[in-house]
Amino acid sequence: MHITTTGNANATAANAPIRKEAAPSAESTRIRNDVDAARNTALSALNNDRFHSMLEQISDASSSGALMAMSTDNQNVVDFNTALSRYAENSK
Repeated sequence: MHITTTGNANATAANAPIRKEAAPSAESTRIRNDVDAARNTALSALNNDRFHSMLEQISDASSSGALMAMSTDNQNVVDFNTALSRYAENSK
């Protein structure tokens, strides 16, 4: 079997023509910004002591079982303002 090549088979990357990159589109810029924002949010959450404590609590086997066993009762519904108030009290 014999392979015949046409053109210069010895071309290397150094000899290849330089391809100009197209300017990033608005969509790719938006996606890149969204990814950066998500990365920053995740890093912030990982460095937050309260978030870290909450993750430890819910990853505990006994706590996980208790959380899964919870059911929603219409009698125990808390409105948004009450929940926000309680959250603010516990944040101090």
